[in-house]
This record gives sequence, C-alpha cells and structure tokens, in this order.
Amino acid sequence: MQIYLPIAEVSVNAFLLLGLGGLVGVLSGMFGVGGGFLMTPLLFFIGIPPAVAVATEANQIVASSFSGVLAHLRRKTVDLKMGTVLLVGGLIGAALGVQIFNYLRGLGQVDLLVRLSYVVFLGIIGSLMFVESLRAIRKARAGTPPQRRKHGLVHALPFKTRFRTSGLYISVIPPLLIGVAVGILAAIMGVGGGFIMVPAMIYLLGMPTKVVVGTSLFQIIFVTGFTTLLHATTNFTVDVVLAVLLLIGGVVGAQIGTRIGTRMKAEQLRILLAIMVLAVCGRLALDLLLEPSELYSLGGGGHG
Repeated sequence: MQIYLPIAEVSVNAFLLLGLGGLVGVLSGMFGVGGGFLMTPLLFFIGIPPAVAVATEANQIVASSFSGVLAHLRRKTVDLKMGTVLLVGGLIGAALGVQIFNYLRGLGQVDLLVRLSYVVFLGIIGSLMFVESLRAIRKARAGTPPQRRKHGLVHALPFKTRFRTSGLYISVIPPLLIGVAVGILAAIMGVGGGFIMVPAMIYLLGMPTKVVVGTSLFQIIFVTGFTTLLHATTNFTVDVVLAVLLLIGGVVGAQIGTRIGTRMKAEQLRILLAIMVLAVCGRLALDLLLEPSELYSLGGGGHG
C-alpha cells in the first residue's frame, strides 16, 4: 500500500513504515534508547531526505519513549532527579543544535554532515560498548563479582548532590554536560541520544543499569519534543503522515520491548545493542563511500 509523503515528496509503503516504527519501539523499550540512531539511517535507506528524516524521527522518538517510560515508572526504575538534571542540559544543547543545523542547511551541507556524524558516532560508541560488554560477560562466566567503579574525576567535582534512586552522591556538572552533548546531537542527528546517554550514565556516572534505561527515556521525551518543535517552526521539515505511521508502530513496539528487556541480563542487552550500532554504522559508511557524486548533488541542491 503506497502512500505519498507531502513534505518528503516521495511515495513509500505504509506497512513498511509501521514495521520500522514497531522495530524501533521494541529497541526503545529494551535498551532505553530513543531508537533514532537506527530509525534515521533506515529512513535514509528507503529514500527519505535526511533533513526530513531527522526532524520527523525526533517526533516518533517522543511517543515510543513516552510509552517506555510509563512501563518503567510502574517498576520504579526511573531516577527523576537525575533525569531532570540531564534534561536541563539537554534543552540547552537542543537549542544550540538546531541553530547549527539551520546554519549548515543554509550552506547546503546538512545531508552530508548528518550522515558523517552518524558514521563517526556509531563507530566509536558501538566499538566501546562491544568491548565493554564482552569483558562483562567474561567476568560473569568466570564468577568475578562486578566492581563498582570509582570515578576519580567525577567525584572530585563541586556541587555534589544525592541521587537516591541511583544510589549516587556526585556533582551535578557531569550529568549537565552529558545532557548538553546529547541535546546538540538530538537536533543535528534526529536522535534521542540514548545510544550516547546510556553508556555515559553507566560508565561515566556509575549508575546501575536497571535505573539507566527508564531515566534515559524520561529525558529523551522532553529533549526530542523540544527539538521537534524547533524543527517544525524553523525548518518546516516535519512530515506529519510519516510521523503518524512511525508513531503507531513505535508505541506498540515499546511495550513489547520493555517486557523483553526485563527478562535479559544487562550484559546481553549491551552486547546486542553494540552489534546493532556497528551494523548500521557499517551500512552508512558503505553508502558514503559508494555514492559520493549523488550525495553532493542531493546535499547541494534540492533544499531551496
């Protein structure tokens, strides 16, 4: 069933979009990521222009994350205080990111920037997570108890506060900075930033994995909602038809994903996520290498 997307100016199969929305919703519930880092490249692959994919995807993330957070709130695995600190940073970052996005769009280079950002970030994060998860699985097999890391630098910073749900007493500066970085990426790459936020919360802040997922989703809702609003009012690149189809799939998928996520071990979840990140990174890198001439013509013109 082909439908025409007015803003993207392409025809796409409606069931394909519902399926993609559902798949990303499942990931959102399982891993605490908005799923945008997978969905946005998937939209590129089916022919949606990057500027439209980024802005519209932010919209879908809000719904699937909201659906996931409700499930986590029922289990009391959301650190609302930590989420709020991350959120303040995220909103500042999102406002900055939309400014950068608009500036580059004016230069006609936004499509290339979005794709390059994806390859770089997904490559780095996927590799780090993969190595870390393998190490954790080996330790679990050997029966070594997981160590609580002592984060020297994080603990040395001022403005400390207690995050009861996470069992942490740390400075508010690192979570604020993580929030800002994620906000900028949310605006430029159309991602919730969960694929950066989740590892940062586990490895930099030392939060327990079970609290990380819900807290990450809580922050993602507001930052991506704000980003969508900015894109819709400054760029007019949000395709409503596309957004609605992805939304329906995403909300259903998130509920299923949350159930699967609670049945799996943290290390297994992390290694699965790492493999997916690397797979998408590889496909995007291939696309960039194989069709540069076409990319420049897309990036340079067509956005008049």
